[in-house]
Amino acid sequence: MIGNWSGTVVRAGRALRGRSTPVTYGLIALCCLVFVIGPASGLDPAYGTGDELLVAQRTYFRRWGVVPADLFDGAPAEALTPATALFIHGSWLHLLGNMLFFYVFGLMTEERMGHLEFALFYLGCGYLALLGYAAANATSQQSLVGASGAISAVLGAFLYLFPRARVTSLFPFLFFLPLRFPAWVVLPFWFALQWLAAGRSSPGPGVAYLAHLVGFCLGFLYAWARFRSRPAAAPERRVLPGPPVERPGRGDRE
Repeated sequence: MIGNWSGTVVRAGRALRGRSTPVTYGLIALCCLVFVIGPASGLDPAYGTGDELLVAQRTYFRRWGVVPADLFDGAPAEALTPATALFIHGSWLHLLGNMLFFYVFGLMTEERMGHLEFALFYLGCGYLALLGYAAANATSQQSLVGASGAISAVLGAFLYLFPRARVTSLFPFLFFLPLRFPAWVVLPFWFALQWLAAGRSSPGPGVAYLAHLVGFCLGFLYAWARFRSRPAAAPERRVLPGPPVERPGRGDRE
């Protein structure tokens, strides 16, 4: 889940000419719709309550999320789960945190890349981020859901495309004192936190930090390969939040 890095809220510069960003808004709407009609939202009485609802949620996450042990057992249908898992979230907090970060960093990145390229970039990097996590945990039976791998890729691309965009962060351990830093300071700091957290994480339910690391690296490398010969746009201003965290269902969280 994205908003899992010290509760940061950020503000950054908005570049380019304010073109429409239908892919970002469309993906946000789709993730919200899928969540609302699924059992994790708790809004549909057809899924029951109490233990019945918990069973429905676990079944749902296992069906549409990534289960590494199942992914590599040879069943063709399992190869689709790294794609379907990008649209599944485990809780309201998981959904809202991820969508906030995607809204913040996705708009400028989509404007820079273009609609079709951005859509393919998001889906491709998100798929590979979850696949990378599954490969490193090939025997795990925990279901992994969430868009954080894809959103982390957006952060990586944002860092390359808009390194000087000013980011205002509110750090809880500094009594929410607003401090302004360029993206080239804030986003590598977030990456370092994910790296440290990944080293301390233990098997079982939790945040899939490795998916964040893989996604971020893929996004940065893609932007470098694709745009290194193009000058970066000069940033203006826009409100943004802080980076993501992947969340597995009742297992790992992306």
